[in-house]
Amino acid sequence: MSSQIDHLLDEDRRFAPDPAFAANAVAKPELYERAKADREGFWAEQSRELLDWSTPFTQVLDWSNPPFAKWFADGALNVAYNCLDRHVEAGHGDRVALYFEGEPGDSRAVTYAELTDEVKRLANVLTEMGVGEGDRVALYLPMIPEAVASMLAVARIGAVHSVVFGGFSADSLRSRIDDAGAKLVITADGGWRKGKVSPLKPAVDQALEDRGGLGPQATVEKVLVVRRGDNEVDWIEGRDVWYHDVVPQASAEHEAQAFPAESPLFILYTSGTTGKPKGILHTSGGYLTQAAFTHRNVFDLHPENDVYWCTADIGWITGHSYVVYGPLANGATQVLYEGTPEFPEPGRWWDVIEKYKVTIFYTAPTAIRGFMKQGRQIPQARDLSSLRLLGSVGEPINPEAWMWYREVIGAGKTPVVDTWWQTETGAIMVSALPGITETKPGSAQVPLPGIAVDVVDEKGEPVGQGGGGLLVITEPWPSMLRGIWGDPDRFVETYWKMFQDKGYYFAGDGARLDEDGDIWLLGRVDDVMNVSGHRLSTAEIESALVAHDATAEAAVVGASDETTGQAVVAFVILKESFLREHSAEGLANDLRAWVGAQIGPIARPRDVYIVGELPKTRSGKIMRRLLRDVAEGREVGDTTTLADTAVMSVISAQVR
Repeated sequence: MSSQIDHLLDEDRRFAPDPAFAANAVAKPELYERAKADREGFWAEQSRELLDWSTPFTQVLDWSNPPFAKWFADGALNVAYNCLDRHVEAGHGDRVALYFEGEPGDSRAVTYAELTDEVKRLANVLTEMGVGEGDRVALYLPMIPEAVASMLAVARIGAVHSVVFGGFSADSLRSRIDDAGAKLVITADGGWRKGKVSPLKPAVDQALEDRGGLGPQATVEKVLVVRRGDNEVDWIEGRDVWYHDVVPQASAEHEAQAFPAESPLFILYTSGTTGKPKGILHTSGGYLTQAAFTHRNVFDLHPENDVYWCTADIGWITGHSYVVYGPLANGATQVLYEGTPEFPEPGRWWDVIEKYKVTIFYTAPTAIRGFMKQGRQIPQARDLSSLRLLGSVGEPINPEAWMWYREVIGAGKTPVVDTWWQTETGAIMVSALPGITETKPGSAQVPLPGIAVDVVDEKGEPVGQGGGGLLVITEPWPSMLRGIWGDPDRFVETYWKMFQDKGYYFAGDGARLDEDGDIWLLGRVDDVMNVSGHRLSTAEIESALVAHDATAEAAVVGASDETTGQAVVAFVILKESFLREHSAEGLANDLRAWVGAQIGPIARPRDVYIVGELPKTRSGKIMRRLLRDVAEGREVGDTTTLADTAVMSVISAQVR
């Protein structure tokens, strides 16, 4: 199978950095020069500048046993100390660390001094419960300050956290607790979602049910429960402990001990193709270095003035790197919001931005396209003038959504940084740097200073400017995954085997380089279609569909076709204003013709289905494999990871 991906879509809009922004920007062009001259020296410099090391490192990178990297291995530090105590000691204890906004409207401001105090008390509680260095702790919590405190308290005592997204089922939670061998679970009675308390403790109880003495029951000794929603909960004496009974009473004296830079910090599970979840392992020093560096430079952080908001849940890697570790290591003030974007009505996020005068906003393309569907009048009814930088994460953002984001949310003037990275990379790898990069709608742009990526064919040869192929990382990087928990062979097989002779990490994504050498993501290689011998990217056809005035969001899949091998099948959500004035059938025909005109007849969809929703995970990723099942008339596969499991039966009915 050829890895060459045909490029069909042209985008020629350009946005040069605003001179006033550039003059005051954190990142300067010489970062690239310094990194190019001495990559390892550059990362050593960043690490020393951004972090406090108890034992300074002398060795930067140990790549003697690839693909198992060690960064700063002879150094020692405490991750929580770097995120908390040192800011208090520097006189910033009164600075707000978290503006918490609960979905019901309750709010509180937590300062660095208060968060440090809470984490110290919780660290003492965890130690009393028998948790020590290297032990695993599972977290199953809503987006509340106690969730951030829990991650930091686990890190503070040298234990390893495994955060499980609060929307996952008891079975998903069980398999993750099981795989990690967790000793303790921290959860809540529930969390607010769409106007009611979504229960969490019952799922923990179910996950920990003794099934013949096997599984989690054997390793989990205690369950610490935060009261958030006044839900009735079943109580197991001797195992379950209320957070509010023990943490406020605990001592606030806790000396942060330094741990080696390669000490495990967290395991984060990502769904594997085999059905067995993959526990991605990240360690401390290198991870924190790159999380802090990228957060500071990509988002142009001025901690004394900015109010930063990343909308990701802590259950995802974005919540780890850009809600907890990166921002707090940099002393940022940030918003933590518990609920959904449209409760009690569409526009809740814009209300939050207006209330806290958010300056930096980081969210997912799927959320942006959801707002496009609702209409620009909703954000335009709010004062969003505090915003000075916008970011995008999670999947490729199509040019029209990028433009809408800049024009409607950013008033046509804010830089937009579209970031490419993964759970496995730990931190941002490819992005514009505001104040330096001339941005292009829809392009992830350039590898960050100190990062080496390329686009290659299946033999690992560079495709060069204008070519499309496979996105690879060609040199080790500080925040890289250190393995799959308990399964080194699977780690090598999954990420390194394809280009083992060259030592490249293969991410699973297709990409192309434009004439300037900038990177355009084309989606997962699994999602590339083969139509009449042409390898077409779903991302480009989706972009063309969304460029039509009527379209809010689109997902494209390839379905088996006797004539062409595969045919393009599109599932489209229309903007509400268009649905009132046009027939769905007429719009479907218009869209087929539109794609033919924009891209060429080869890409014209065989079928366009107008749907009300698309199947998405809780993190906002579209599950195209389920749409392929529908397009090919098969029974729909496993839907357990969907945010709304009912959506597939609705789509299937609409297609039939």
